[in-house]
Amino acid sequence: MEIIKYDGNLPVDEAMKADEPLLAVISFDGEKAIVSHIDEAVEHHILLRKAGYTGTEIDSFFRIAVDRAEGASWTFICPADYKGISDKTRRVAAFYKDGFSVISRFLAEIGYLADISIPKRYRRHMEELK
Repeated sequence: MEIIKYDGNLPVDEAMKADEPLLAVISFDGEKAIVSHIDEAVEHHILLRKAGYTGTEIDSFFRIAVDRAEGASWTFICPADYKGISDKTRRVAAFYKDGFSVISRFLAEIGYLADISIPKRYRRHMEELK
């Protein structure tokens, strides 16, 4: 996985040493991740723009905020066209499985052994899996 650290005014390595929160986007295929101090980017689409994307590619990335103390908070929004799966239940299940795999790999690569949680406001999709 290629990990791009967007440092701007707040370097990622310093944020990690101080256990400051990070914002990250990780491509669905797990090949690329972009990470910054949360105060540097504020929002995932802004992080993409700062890294040279238009920001409209947001639906091609898993999105998390993470620190060692709280773990990874996953913005769980499954795109309607994810992997071309038309059945919503199967699509959400695939997104969930793939996301946990790719996000876990990213966390391991940056040296974070952290839980992955889905905040309550994003769990509406989880009803599809019940």
